[in-house]
Amino acid sequence: MRTLKLVLVLMLATFGIAAAQQQKSLATVKINTPTVQCESCKNRIERYLSREEGVQSSKVDFKKHVTTVKYWTDRTNVENIKTAIANCGYDADNVTANTESYNKLPLCCKKPEDGGGMDPKKH
Repeated sequence: MRTLKLVLVLMLATFGIAAAQQQKSLATVKINTPTVQCESCKNRIERYLSREEGVQSSKVDFKKHVTTVKYWTDRTNVENIKTAIANCGYDADNVTANTESYNKLPLCCKKPEDGGGMDPKKH
């Protein structure tokens, strides 16, 4: 009987350790996205990030130029998220937008120095 109790205690301890190692952690990060200018930009980034592995949710504030992302730390990291935003065509903190993706953006979503910028009549 004593051996059976010892085996049960060891099994429970093993399962407890395994469960603790598999514990998922949700983190939130705010990324500076200075080239986001309009609702179109916001929708594009949020749609793109919704398909990114490990991203639970994202919210783009184009007026403050900040993107807030909730993500699972065991599936992705901040650098991957910044790279995803850059691959979508926008600057993300220290990661510059992918040139090919940026060139495909509508004119209103491009930087003012490239002839873009928000046209209040269209937005």
